[in-house]
Amino acid sequence: MTHTPSARPRQHVRRLRSLVWPILETAAAAVAAWYLAKLLLGSRETGFAPIATLICLGATIGQQRERAFELIGGVVLGVLVADLLTRLLGAGPPQVGLMVVLAMATAVLAGGGPMLMTEAGVSAIIIGSTPPSTVGVLPVRPIEALVGGAVAFGVHALVFPPNPLLHVGRAANAVFSGLGSTLEQLAEALKTADRSRAERALEAARGLDGDVRALGDALAVGRETARSAPLRWPARAGLARQQEIARHLDFAVRNTRVLARDTVRYTRSSSSPVPDLADAVGDLGQAIWALATAFEEPDAHDEPRRLALRAAGRASEAMVRHADITLTEIAGQVRSTAADLIRASEAGTPDQTGLIWTLVSRGG
Repeated sequence: MTHTPSARPRQHVRRLRSLVWPILETAAAAVAAWYLAKLLLGSRETGFAPIATLICLGATIGQQRERAFELIGGVVLGVLVADLLTRLLGAGPPQVGLMVVLAMATAVLAGGGPMLMTEAGVSAIIIGSTPPSTVGVLPVRPIEALVGGAVAFGVHALVFPPNPLLHVGRAANAVFSGLGSTLEQLAEALKTADRSRAERALEAARGLDGDVRALGDALAVGRETARSAPLRWPARAGLARQQEIARHLDFAVRNTRVLARDTVRYTRSSSSPVPDLADAVGDLGQAIWALATAFEEPDAHDEPRRLALRAAGRASEAMVRHADITLTEIAGQVRSTAADLIRASEAGTPDQTGLIWTLVSRGG
């Protein structure tokens, strides 16, 4: 989708509104780190403590608590290495270059990604560009890094934890987008008996496993955050519902992969379009897009259920109409996928399993 230049400012404003609270939380954490460092270090300059807080917060967004602790430890260790090198080698451009290399290498050894590597390098530049100072025999910069890391961890885990529903929603969108597009390709392949389109859809279906795993990881992080952070306790019910939807979505992805293999097999052996099965698969694709809405809006569960039931009904009719064994298998996979989507749409609602199976099985 292409946005006109006039639409971009509105997008930026909406994005800013969504980020206002995280920005304010980060600012509050930086101020808290500054005051805590002042309390510990007295009249000395403590500007690096809030910088360390921002670095650690940036590196730990969306991470599990243990992982966040590891990344914060990596930042603190990198600062300690840079401070020791400053004492041994002095300050200057060559020393800063060496410190950046070592700090970024330390970030990699701590398991950090590009963001943590960059921020560790920035820390090394700041430290290497200023002469070292001490409190008694203790170096100031590592103390500031510890203060900043401790504040970041407290903010991340307890005070202002990331919104788990937001991160889960982003991960789920990748699964819905990939699965919906794959089903649309399969519907078109059946409608035109297009072998190459069917093969592309099969490749896309095989690539969905990574997105499903990412969704599982986001849910694990979200559940941990909702358990440990009082401000996120209200998200527990929503996460439980989304966990149930994700479980059935995983089954739908697996069934779609089998559906894609059957479609490829059919298009390799026949050039006859199958419009009735194409319509059934198309209904599945529409059900996926509707389920994406219901994932975050529980009251929207009727539409994905209706579309999935229609897909199952069309597939049941096709099973009676076609004698080809591969088409019968395709129809069966459509019904299985529809059942997964119906169960997903019913997550968090009164149990209607008996009704669902009656409707899915009708005509089969």
